[in-house]
Amino acid sequence: MFMENEAPGFTLARGVCRFLVDAGLAPVTEFSPAPGLRTDVSALARDGEIWVIECKSSLADLRADRKWRGYLDWCDQYFFATPEGFPDEALPDEEGLIRADGFGAAILRPAPLRPLAPARRKALTLRLGRAAALRLRMALDPGAAAPAEG
Repeated sequence: MFMENEAPGFTLARGVCRFLVDAGLAPVTEFSPAPGLRTDVSALARDGEIWVIECKSSLADLRADRKWRGYLDWCDQYFFATPEGFPDEALPDEEGLIRADGFGAAILRPAPLRPLAPARRKALTLRLGRAAALRLRMALDPGAAAPAEG
């Protein structure tokens, strides 16, 4: 169910996550791959590839983001997700582009593949798995103490 006053970035992330699940990836929102970083959506593919998707609801949102380049070291593929009407020419041509709304998404421009080093991939895969498992545990037992995801 949609929240009437939900933030536009949250709506984009929901559509992106629906698309990713349909495509066979396992998304985790608001994920921290490293201290000081928090992605809008990170996703793990069946083959172990890791995607990061940053949701930009407006040009002002893009201009205010000074950290997005820091995520490139933490994924195999990097995408921006934007709503219909976003000025795509403001985005870097070398990154992937996804058009999204609250119901789904589609890749408009593929992201270049920048394979992670095996040690970093293993560490991120474990971190993603732990984050997802702990969030599920909290959803199933909301009265339990919140464990650290790291």
